[in-house]
Amino acid sequence: MDRAEAFSMLESSRKRIDELDEDIIRLIKERTSLASNIAQAKLVLGMDIHDPEREEDIRQKIREIANQEEINKDSLSQIIMILVELSKEEQEKILRR
Repeated sequence: MDRAEAFSMLESSRKRIDELDEDIIRLIKERTSLASNIAQAKLVLGMDIHDPEREEDIRQKIREIANQEEINKDSLSQIIMILVELSKEEQEKILRR
């Protein structure tokens, strides 16, 4: 590979990463928007926002996916748990209204 090819590869890879970032942000927004449904259901069911059993199920699922996809399970788990916290924050906002 010469310098021109390396530069082209770098630019095309960065462009694709930017596109994937936009997709990820859209998916995070979609995931977060479900907090309203979850909050309403938990309210009717008399459930707390914090659901340790569900969070452990999520952690287990993430460990399995990480192993299957050969992704660092600790890093992936951190990312997903940030999304869980974001969802809980949204649920709390909705319930305070």
